[in-house]
Amino acid sequence: MSSNNENKTRPEGMHTVTPHLICDGAAEAIEFYKAAFGAVEFMRVPAPNGKLMHASVRIGDSLVMLVDEMPDWNCLGPKAIGGSPVTIHLMVDDVDAVFAQAVKAGATEVMPPADQFWGDRYSRVDDPFGHQWSIATHIKDLSPEEILEAAKGGCQGE
Repeated sequence: MSSNNENKTRPEGMHTVTPHLICDGAAEAIEFYKAAFGAVEFMRVPAPNGKLMHASVRIGDSLVMLVDEMPDWNCLGPKAIGGSPVTIHLMVDDVDAVFAQAVKAGATEVMPPADQFWGDRYSRVDDPFGHQWSIATHIKDLSPEEILEAAKGGCQGE
């Protein structure tokens, strides 16, 4: 039996998987995520040179960690390495509103919101720092079999 006084292997509020984004301009990225996704700043740890060696924001119920690019440490963001194969998926109550908010804040529209075969209304944007985001609202529960059958029609909006 565990007690509340025991050491935890995961701090309160941390999930099992947490994105850690490298940004050319982590302080600017924090401000963008506040404007685009309603992020709340949690902490900043500046290095002696003024760059952020660690920062974190909370988007919804999830923590996102950030760090400035530091080429001497081989810490490079997506722009420096020619893009990222990773998309960060953001589930929201109103995909249309969050998509519009993100574009207004400076994100680049990749795919406007559209109802998709798997039961979500889904969209995609690229942030100004080279990170890809999908933004979705769940609109319908489907069984795996229904999703497989519906997949034959493909994605809408691409």
